Amino acid sequence: MNQVLKFNGHNYFRQRLIMATLSGKTVKIDKIRSDETDPGLQDFETNFLRLLEKVTNGSVIEISYTGTTIVYKPGIITGGKVFHDCDTSRSIGYYLEPMVAIAPFAKTPFDLTLTGITNDNTDITVDTIRTVTLLQLKRFGIDGDIELKITKRGAPPLGGGEITFKCPTVRTLRPMQYTEEGRIKRIRGIAYSTRVSPQMANRMVESARSVLNRYIPDVYIYTDVFKGEQSGKSPGFALSLVGESTTGALISAEQVANPGETPEDIGRKTAKLLLEEISKGGCVDSVSQWLVLLMMVLGPEDVSKVRIGQLTALTIQLLRDIKDFFGVTFKIQTEQDVNQTLILTSVGIGYINYSKKTR
Repeated sequence: MNQVLKFNGHNYFRQRLIMATLSGKTVKIDKIRSDETDPGLQDFETNFLRLLEKVTNGSVIEISYTGTTIVYKPGIITGGKVFHDCDTSRSIGYYLEPMVAIAPFAKTPFDLTLTGITNDNTDITVDTIRTVTLLQLKRFGIDGDIELKITKRGAPPLGGGEITFKCPTVRTLRPMQYTEEGRIKRIRGIAYSTRVSPQMANRMVESARSVLNRYIPDVYIYTDVFKGEQSGKSPGFALSLVGESTTGALISAEQVANPGETPEDIGRKTAKLLLEEISKGGCVDSVSQWLVLLMMVLGPEDVSKVRIGQLTALTIQLLRDIKDFFGVTFKIQTEQDVNQTLILTSVGIGYINYSKKTR
């Protein structure tokens, strides 16, 4: 009988289920919104459980009558061709982000199609996953054809977007030493608009450049205007920016327009968010911290090291959960530089993907 790990509350729901799947440990989560007027699992969480069930084989999910307790016994990650319709109360990023972490360890390469909202301000957008998160995997030796194709855009509240995610499988990862952050040499971005005037995207680009060109000349923001069937069911526009350093560090910021906001507001706000993220320092931005640290733990029994600017609340809890699931602790040193960055060091557990067929 496996030892059952017990947790309380609905926070960090996805990361605990993903670590349970990778470690093979049964997990029990109690008191899910037990004190709220609408107790238990929300629609988007049960929708995520359905997706997890589709990409694994042999998983057992038991949910209590009130929905406030869940027991998850993980199976093996099968991958393959999967189609899933995401709940529109959260964006596709909520569902795709955890899949990126387990996709390399599947039995067959992932070919995942998700439909729903592509960009919102609650979760990571599909643009940032494509331009930043997937590139972090390559540092751990996951090469091959990692692909994220945005076939349709879907703005909140109705969505109607569609993406296809393909990822090869690996048997083992390689260790990572990444402590040189370098200096930002160029900024790239994507300004998208659907069911609104194409001029909206150009206005976002102009206002973002007005802020960023004071610091760096090499700023290029692509405009992505969707029309007809590819434009989803709701009007909307958003901006995603990525700063690349001389050592290849990727720092991102993004913003989606809320009702009443002008393109100029979004352009300036996103540019300032990017500058704020860059000022924190580190080789990894806030949204990618959890993935890099998890991959370091799953790496070979060798030392991995990374420089991080400021730990987010999600990352702090992740470090605690990693100790519970994998028995690994990180050594954290504060550097005496301008940004007081942190160097995190750990030794991997030597995770091997036994499901992958050997040729």
